[in-house]
Amino acid sequence: MKPSLNRTVAVTGLGVVSPAGIGAAAFWRGLLAPAADGRVRRVQGFDPRRWMSHKEARNSDLVTQMAVAAADEALADAGLADVAAPHRAAVCLGTGIGGVSTLEAQSGVLREHGERRVSPHVVPMTMPNAAAAALSIRYGLRGGAATITTACAAGTDAIAAGARLVASGAADVVLAGGSDCSLTPTCLAGFANMRALSPTGVSRPFDRDRDGLAAAEAAGVVVLETLESARRRGAYVYMLVAGAASTADAYHVTAPSPGGDGAERCMRLALDDAGLTSGQIAHINAHGTSTQLNDVAEAAAIRRVLGPSRPPVTSVKGVTGHSFGAGGAVEAVAVALTMRERLIPPTAGLTNQDPAIDLDIPREPAPWTPGPVLSNSFGFGGHNGSLVFAPDHGKV
Repeated sequence: MKPSLNRTVAVTGLGVVSPAGIGAAAFWRGLLAPAADGRVRRVQGFDPRRWMSHKEARNSDLVTQMAVAAADEALADAGLADVAAPHRAAVCLGTGIGGVSTLEAQSGVLREHGERRVSPHVVPMTMPNAAAAALSIRYGLRGGAATITTACAAGTDAIAAGARLVASGAADVVLAGGSDCSLTPTCLAGFANMRALSPTGVSRPFDRDRDGLAAAEAAGVVVLETLESARRRGAYVYMLVAGAASTADAYHVTAPSPGGDGAERCMRLALDDAGLTSGQIAHINAHGTSTQLNDVAEAAAIRRVLGPSRPPVTSVKGVTGHSFGAGGAVEAVAVALTMRERLIPPTAGLTNQDPAIDLDIPREPAPWTPGPVLSNSFGFGGHNGSLVFAPDHGKV
């Protein structure tokens, strides 16, 4: 096996489709605006025919449609409308369940009208790898198209996987991120019945009165390439992917391990991978779902990792809702914009901080000097993912 080249990985393009906004500019404005309440957060004004033909849209699940929109924006932002070496370009995309909306809709068609009325496209529309395949086909990327399905850690794990491809020399450019829409009647009923979904419709990360998550749909895609190539072609570098890690709790299919032990180990491994100490972290983008168990477990894990250090900690899910397999990718876009704007977005919905959560959490936009950022995602099945992003101090 060829040894790793350990190349520095840069983020040079951003794309996002979110209830907080479509496109990076609208998304950033949304992160700074008051949150719109609702236990279910859908993307408003999204028309896939802006990015694909009517036929392509009709034969694609919303998960794929949003991924295409986000990827188009990310590539244009990076100045890579045409990838010079497609056999050296890859896709790493995360999702929770894939095209479950199509599956549920076509199950209804089968039940009501019989098998002859079921769409012949139902399998390619439903399969979890459909969005990654669509991006590979659309842009002619032949370096591989991987799908990561680690529940709510999938978007983060996909960026980590893409960064490793670039760092090792296995690929020169990677479209990485996540796309997810699990807002079907069955899935929403399941979330509600397990008491994960907020009955009030207010996402309150780290608040003493938090009562569950707001379910959302979204897609986030970033362009990853070597820092050398980004500088050579004069691309804007939002940030570097300095480190990454993933762990498994091996504890319970939905509940986090007591005290956030798995999350703590994941964060420490990510810091080790980045060659940083906890005292060098300037900001933490928390998973912060607004559920009772997850918020307190993550906060306890963060506190142990940080020791005496107290960087600002925030969760954008008060505005975006929780887009499950896309969440970590959408939040990577938020971190990139935080780097660029030198401003930490507030944790919307936080009114009365839980006294058991000993973290410094801004409730208003906070001016910030860019430094290393730790970004967390944790998912059902006990999946933990952490990324360390760092500013590019060497750029002119």
